[in-house]
Amino acid sequence: MSIFELLLMAVVLSMDAFAVAVCKGLALKNVKVKNCIWIGLWFGAFQALMPLAGYFCARLFADYVNAFSHWIAFGLLAFLGINMIHEALGEEEKENDDICCKEMLILAIATSIDAMAAGVSFAMIPDFKIFYAVAFVGVITFFLSAVGTKIGSIFGTKYNKRAEVAGGIVLIFLGFKIVLEHYNILF
Repeated sequence: MSIFELLLMAVVLSMDAFAVAVCKGLALKNVKVKNCIWIGLWFGAFQALMPLAGYFCARLFADYVNAFSHWIAFGLLAFLGINMIHEALGEEEKENDDICCKEMLILAIATSIDAMAAGVSFAMIPDFKIFYAVAFVGVITFFLSAVGTKIGSIFGTKYNKRAEVAGGIVLIFLGFKIVLEHYNILF
C-alpha cells in the first residue's frame, strides 16, 4: 500500500470520528483548545488501536484464508463503504455536548469499529507495515477530530454527509483495487 493510499485510508477511516467531532463542536458552541485536544486524543487513540486489534486477530487465521484474502479485504472494505454511505444518508443525530470519559469512550469505540474491520483487511495484504499504518491513522484521526471539533463550533453540520458519502465511495474503490491487483489487472 502506497503512502497516498494509506493517507486516503486514514482520512476515510477518520470520517466517522470527524463527523462526531463536528457534532460535538456544534453542541459545545464555545470550544476551547483543550476540548479539541481531548476529543482528538480519544478518537485518534481508538482509530489506532482498533485496526491493530483487527490485524492481529486476522493474522491468527491468515494461513487458513490466504487463498481468498483479497476477496475478504474487498468484502470488508465494500461493506464499510456501503455502511458509511447508508449512515450519511440516514437520519440526523441528536446533539449532545457531554465530553466526559464515559461518553467519549462510547463514541470512540462506536466510530472505530470500521477501523477494526480495516485492520482485518490490512492483515490480508502481504508485508503490510501495521505499526506504521496505525500510527499514521491515529495521527490523522487526532488532527481531523480536533479540527472537526472547532469547525463544528463555527460551521455546524453542513458538509458532514457529503464527506461520509465520499469516504464510503473511496473505501469501496480501495476494495476493488485490492482485487484487481491480486489478479494483476492493475500495474
